[in-house]
Amino acid sequence: MAQNGSEAGSPVAGVAARYASALFELARDERDIDGVAASLDQFDALLKESADLRRFVRSPVFSGEEQASAIGALLEKAGIGGLGANFIRLAASNRRLFALPDMIRAFRGLVRDSKGIVRAEVTVAERPSDAVVEEIKASLRDVARAEIDLDLRIDPSLIGGLVVKIGSRMVDASLRTKLNGIRLAMREAR
Repeated sequence: MAQNGSEAGSPVAGVAARYASALFELARDERDIDGVAASLDQFDALLKESADLRRFVRSPVFSGEEQASAIGALLEKAGIGGLGANFIRLAASNRRLFALPDMIRAFRGLVRDSKGIVRAEVTVAERPSDAVVEEIKASLRDVARAEIDLDLRIDPSLIGGLVVKIGSRMVDASLRTKLNGIRLAMREAR
Protein backbone atom coordinates (compact mmCIF):
# COMPACT_ATOMS: atom_id res chain seq x y z
CA MET A 1 0.00 0.00 0.00
CA ALA A 2 1.34 3.40 -0.90
CA GLN A 3 1.53 6.13 1.65
CA ASN A 4 1.97 9.88 1.80
CA GLY A 5 0.07 10.64 -1.39
CA SER A 6 2.10 8.23 -3.46
CA GLU A 7 -0.82 6.18 -4.75
CA ALA A 8 -0.24 3.91 -7.73
CA GLY A 9 -0.22 5.99 -10.89
CA SER A 10 0.88 9.18 -9.13
CA PRO A 11 4.02 11.03 -10.23
CA VAL A 12 5.82 9.90 -7.04
CA ALA A 13 4.97 6.26 -7.75
CA GLY A 14 6.27 6.68 -11.30
CA VAL A 15 9.55 8.19 -10.09
CA ALA A 16 9.90 5.48 -7.44
CA ALA A 17 9.27 2.70 -9.96
CA ARG A 18 11.82 4.09 -12.44
CA TYR A 19 14.53 4.50 -9.79
CA ALA A 20 13.80 1.09 -8.25
CA SER A 21 13.88 -0.59 -11.65
CA ALA A 22 17.21 1.01 -12.55
CA LEU A 23 18.68 0.02 -9.18
CA PHE A 24 17.37 -3.53 -9.52
CA GLU A 25 18.94 -3.93 -12.97
CA LEU A 26 22.25 -2.57 -11.73
CA ALA A 27 22.17 -4.77 -8.61
CA ARG A 28 21.36 -7.81 -10.77
CA ASP A 29 24.24 -6.98 -13.12
CA GLU A 30 26.58 -6.59 -10.14
CA ARG A 31 25.16 -9.80 -8.57
CA ASP A 32 24.42 -7.84 -5.39
CA ILE A 33 20.62 -7.87 -5.11
CA ASP A 34 20.70 -9.19 -1.53
CA GLY A 35 23.40 -6.71 -0.49
CA VAL A 36 21.46 -3.78 -1.91
CA ALA A 37 18.26 -5.03 -0.31
CA ALA A 38 20.04 -5.26 3.06
CA SER A 39 21.35 -1.69 2.73
CA LEU A 40 17.93 -0.36 1.81
CA ASP A 41 16.33 -2.31 4.67
CA GLN A 42 18.86 -0.85 7.08
CA PHE A 43 18.11 2.69 5.88
CA ASP A 44 14.37 2.01 6.00
CA ALA A 45 14.75 0.90 9.63
CA LEU A 46 16.46 4.22 10.39
CA LEU A 47 13.56 6.04 8.74
CA LYS A 48 11.04 4.15 10.86
CA GLU A 49 12.98 4.90 14.06
CA SER A 50 13.50 8.62 13.54
CA ALA A 51 10.75 11.19 13.10
CA ASP A 52 13.47 13.80 12.46
CA LEU A 53 14.88 11.75 9.58
CA ARG A 54 11.39 11.27 8.12
CA ARG A 55 10.82 15.05 8.26
CA PHE A 56 14.21 15.68 6.64
CA VAL A 57 13.51 13.19 3.85
CA ARG A 58 10.13 14.81 3.08
CA SER A 59 11.31 18.42 3.39
CA PRO A 60 11.58 20.43 0.15
CA VAL A 61 13.55 23.17 1.95
CA PHE A 62 17.03 21.63 1.61
CA SER A 63 19.08 21.74 -1.58
CA GLY A 64 20.26 18.55 -3.24
CA GLU A 65 23.78 19.30 -2.03
CA GLU A 66 22.60 19.74 1.58
CA GLN A 67 20.54 16.56 1.40
CA ALA A 68 23.41 14.56 -0.12
CA SER A 69 25.85 15.83 2.50
CA ALA A 70 23.57 15.05 5.45
CA ILE A 71 22.54 11.66 4.08
CA GLY A 72 26.17 10.80 3.30
CA ALA A 73 27.15 11.48 6.92
CA LEU A 74 24.20 9.43 8.19
CA LEU A 75 25.04 6.49 5.90
CA GLU A 76 28.66 6.54 7.03
CA LYS A 77 27.70 6.68 10.72
CA ALA A 78 25.20 3.82 10.25
CA GLY A 79 27.75 1.73 8.34
CA ILE A 80 25.59 1.53 5.21
CA GLY A 81 27.76 1.21 2.14
CA GLY A 82 28.02 -0.20 -1.33
CA LEU A 83 25.57 0.15 -4.15
CA GLY A 84 22.61 0.72 -1.81
CA ALA A 85 24.32 3.68 -0.15
CA ASN A 86 25.31 5.11 -3.55
CA PHE A 87 21.69 4.85 -4.64
CA ILE A 88 20.47 6.70 -1.54
CA ARG A 89 23.11 9.41 -2.13
CA LEU A 90 21.96 9.71 -5.75
CA ALA A 91 18.34 10.12 -4.65
CA ALA A 92 19.48 12.85 -2.25
CA SER A 93 21.59 14.73 -4.77
CA ASN A 94 18.72 14.57 -7.28
CA ARG A 95 16.32 15.90 -4.63
CA ARG A 96 14.30 12.69 -4.70
CA LEU A 97 14.57 11.77 -1.02
CA PHE A 98 10.82 12.35 -0.63
CA ALA A 99 10.26 9.34 -2.91
CA LEU A 100 12.87 7.12 -1.23
CA PRO A 101 10.40 5.12 0.92
CA ASP A 102 8.41 4.32 -2.23
CA MET A 103 11.62 3.46 -4.09
CA ILE A 104 12.56 1.02 -1.33
CA ARG A 105 9.08 -0.53 -1.42
CA ALA A 106 9.22 -0.85 -5.22
CA PHE A 107 12.70 -2.41 -5.06
CA ARG A 108 11.46 -4.97 -2.52
CA GLY A 109 8.62 -5.84 -4.90
CA LEU A 110 11.07 -6.41 -7.75
CA VAL A 111 13.23 -8.62 -5.53
CA ARG A 112 10.20 -10.66 -4.44
CA ASP A 113 9.06 -11.07 -8.04
CA SER A 114 12.52 -12.14 -9.20
CA LYS A 115 12.72 -14.78 -6.47
CA GLY A 116 9.14 -16.00 -6.87
CA ILE A 117 8.21 -14.81 -3.39
CA VAL A 118 4.59 -13.93 -2.70
CA ARG A 119 3.78 -11.05 -0.36
CA ALA A 120 1.08 -11.74 2.20
CA GLU A 121 -0.40 -9.15 4.52
CA VAL A 122 -1.77 -10.65 7.72
CA THR A 123 -3.62 -8.48 10.21
CA VAL A 124 -4.26 -9.82 13.72
CA ALA A 125 -5.72 -8.37 16.90
CA GLU A 126 -2.59 -8.86 19.00
CA ARG A 127 1.01 -9.88 18.44
CA PRO A 128 1.20 -13.68 18.00
CA SER A 129 4.09 -15.82 19.24
CA ASP A 130 6.89 -16.65 16.83
CA ALA A 131 5.59 -20.22 16.63
CA VAL A 132 2.14 -19.00 15.52
CA VAL A 133 3.75 -16.67 12.94
CA GLU A 134 5.67 -19.65 11.55
CA GLU A 135 2.44 -21.70 11.39
CA ILE A 136 0.73 -18.87 9.49
CA LYS A 137 3.67 -18.67 7.07
CA ALA A 138 3.63 -22.45 6.54
CA SER A 139 -0.11 -22.43 5.85
CA LEU A 140 0.21 -19.53 3.42
CA ARG A 141 3.16 -21.25 1.69
CA ASP A 142 0.93 -24.28 1.13
CA VAL A 143 -1.88 -22.14 -0.28
CA ALA A 144 0.32 -19.93 -2.47
CA ARG A 145 2.71 -22.75 -3.42
CA ALA A 146 5.54 -20.24 -3.06
CA GLU A 147 7.77 -18.66 -0.46
CA ILE A 148 5.97 -15.99 1.55
CA ASP A 149 7.10 -12.52 2.56
CA LEU A 150 4.85 -11.91 5.55
CA ASP A 151 3.80 -8.36 6.46
CA LEU A 152 2.28 -8.73 9.93
CA ARG A 153 0.06 -5.89 11.14
CA ILE A 154 -1.63 -5.47 14.49
CA ASP A 155 -5.19 -4.07 14.67
CA PRO A 156 -6.86 -4.49 18.08
CA SER A 157 -10.24 -3.55 16.57
CA LEU A 158 -10.38 -7.03 14.97
CA ILE A 159 -11.04 -8.41 18.48
CA GLY A 160 -9.71 -11.83 17.41
CA GLY A 161 -9.01 -13.95 14.35
CA LEU A 162 -7.14 -12.59 11.36
CA VAL A 163 -7.41 -11.00 7.94
CA VAL A 164 -5.15 -12.33 5.18
CA LYS A 165 -4.43 -10.61 1.85
CA ILE A 166 -2.40 -12.36 -0.83
CA GLY A 167 -2.36 -10.47 -4.07
CA SER A 168 -5.98 -9.68 -4.93
CA ARG A 169 -7.37 -12.41 -2.65
CA MET A 170 -8.54 -11.61 0.85
CA VAL A 171 -9.85 -13.84 3.62
CA ASP A 172 -11.44 -12.08 6.59
CA ALA A 173 -11.71 -14.48 9.50
CA SER A 174 -11.81 -11.76 12.15
CA LEU A 175 -14.16 -11.89 15.08
CA ARG A 176 -15.27 -8.32 14.32
CA THR A 177 -16.50 -9.36 10.86
CA LYS A 178 -18.25 -12.43 12.23
CA LEU A 179 -20.00 -10.34 14.91
CA ASN A 180 -21.07 -7.79 12.30
CA GLY A 181 -22.50 -10.63 10.20
CA ILE A 182 -24.47 -11.93 13.18
CA ARG A 183 -25.80 -8.41 13.91
CA LEU A 184 -26.90 -8.03 10.30
CA ALA A 185 -28.60 -11.45 10.30
CA MET A 186 -30.43 -10.57 13.53
CA ARG A 187 -31.69 -7.29 12.06
CA GLU A 188 -32.96 -9.03 8.95
CA ALA A 189 -34.72 -11.70 11.05
CA ARG A 190 -36.95 -9.13 12.76
